[in-house]
This record gives sequence, C-alpha cells and structure tokens, in this order.
Amino acid sequence: MTAAPPTPTGRELSSPPTDGISNLRFSNHSDHLLVSSWDKSVRLYDASANKLKVQFVHGGAVLDCCFHDDSSGFSASADHTVRRLVFDYKNEDILGRHDAPVRCIDYSYATGQVITGSWDKTVKCWDPRGASGKEHCLVGTYMQPERVYSLSLAGNCLVVATAGRHINVYDIRNMSQPEQQRESSLKYQTRCVRCYPNGTGYALSSIEGRVAMEYFDLSEASQSKKYAFKCHRKSEGGKDIVYPVNAIAYHPIYGTFATGGGDGYVNVWDGSNKKRLYQYAKFPTSVAALSFSRDGRLLAVASSYTYEEGDKPHEPDAIFVRSVGEVEVKPKPKVLSNPAA
Repeated sequence: MTAAPPTPTGRELSSPPTDGISNLRFSNHSDHLLVSSWDKSVRLYDASANKLKVQFVHGGAVLDCCFHDDSSGFSASADHTVRRLVFDYKNEDILGRHDAPVRCIDYSYATGQVITGSWDKTVKCWDPRGASGKEHCLVGTYMQPERVYSLSLAGNCLVVATAGRHINVYDIRNMSQPEQQRESSLKYQTRCVRCYPNGTGYALSSIEGRVAMEYFDLSEASQSKKYAFKCHRKSEGGKDIVYPVNAIAYHPIYGTFATGGGDGYVNVWDGSNKKRLYQYAKFPTSVAALSFSRDGRLLAVASSYTYEEGDKPHEPDAIFVRSVGEVEVKPKPKVLSNPAA
C-alpha cells in the first residue's frame, strides 16, 4: 500500500493510538518518536519512515513518556507506576510507584536521573541504574503544594507547575527545597510549562488562552522583561471563545516556540520580539501535544480531542509529522526605519 500523500497538516502516521494522546516526544538522537496514550499504550515510531516499531501496554492510561536514549525510555502511568522501556527487547520493568496517577516524567541528562510528578502532590527522582524491582532506584521524594500538572528541565534547572497555580523552581543538584516558590501570573489553571532552551526562564500556558513568559533572575531589569499574551481564541457572534493552550515546544535551533491549542491550531512565536511568526493549517481536532525533532526539521503534532467542550463526537486521534520550513520558525530581523534625510 502506498503511503498517503502529505496534506497541509503534514503526513499522518499509521497505527495511531486508539484513545487520547497524552504526549509525544522526539528522540535527541534520531527521528524516533515516543507517544503515550489513554489507550494504556506507549508507541515508538520511526517518524521519517512512518513505521510503528514497538508498542508497550500498561495497566492504566499512560499520561507521559520520555526517552533515555534511542534504545530505551520511560513512562508515567495512571496505574501509579513509573516504568523503564527497553525498545529492542520489548522489555519493561517498574522503577517505582507514586500513591496516585503519575502525570509527568522527564530524564535529566545532567544528573542521569528520571524525574516524575504525580497527583499525589510529590516529585520523585529515580536513578535507573539502581537495582530494579523495588524502590532501590528512588533517590528522593519532594512534597509539592498541590497535584503536579507539568514539569520541565533545562540543564540543572527544574520547574514544577501544580494545581492552585503554584510554581516551584529547583536546582536538581539540591532538591531539598525549591530555590524559588512562585504563583503563576496567569489567573487560570496551568496547563503546560516549558523552560527556555537557554535556561533563563520559562513559558507557562493556561486553560484560558494565554501564555506567560517568565524569568528566573529576580532583578528589576530581568523582571521588567516578563509579559503574557493572549492566543488560541476566536470571536463568534460578538463573543470571545477561549481555548486551553495544551502544549508548548521550543525549536532547538532558533529558540522560537510553538503552541498548540484546543482550537486545533498550532502557532509559532518569537518570544524575544513578541511576534507570531506562523500559523499552520487547522488540525482536525484539539492539539494535545507538540515536539520538534532534534534538528528542528520536523514537527510532530498530536491531533487528539482534549474534552474542553465535554463528551461529544470528535475526529479520531491522529499524529501528524510535518516538515518545518525556515520561514516558519526563524526570527525575522528587526527593520529599522530610515532616519529622515
């Protein structure tokens, strides 16, 4: 069977998850794509070849996943488990457990640890090199003010976003207490947090069509640069319809970023110059997750209804992979007006 030709939204991957897509991530070493889903699965694709390479099935919905390297990864599940997945051998083992669903997971290349955040109001750090089986891998458990909704790493910096609009900022070399404890500058529930690639701050999105650009440095000069902007909304019949901003993904080369919303759109932004660079053609339903490939040439988009309008008929869950043109993601140079002759 010949592959379906690319559409304005990109090429659709075959064998997609059969329920909501919770996250997708490109490898740091290849065009392999790891996808977690509410259908209790983690799937590994070769995105360039449009091929499903391996699939793991867990005991509950899988809420997040991440790579270790091209041969293994990790998953966070609603059945309270944190798992290590070995792709070539289709092996999995349990690193450990939380006391409630595990909402997010990431791997720290700086410390070699796996970091998880759960609805049990804790962040846990795991050493996957420890003995498998019991909690021998557990490095530490760190209480949070509320349920963990999102977390992000940049170098040694960890940002944890929880319910109640709390933000904790850690140096992962010393997790005993947060370096900063903040409150979101957005009025509504946090949906996603992502650190700037240069480690100077983070972007934070909410369920109410806004993104805040924040800086770690507490000096007046740095704090004067922070701002928030509206996005993923439309006017209809004189009313503003506002959608959650479900996903933020940074371009690895240019430092610009994409947002995905419940409106089915992906926008690309130049945060430094406060400009929207591009808007892609509308996807079939909500954009639930986004990831750029390691070289920024590909963008993976999870088109997966996120129930912002309740239970209703919706398009099937799908993963689109599109080629990224430089014009879509490269900051435009500032045009200086010519002084009067």
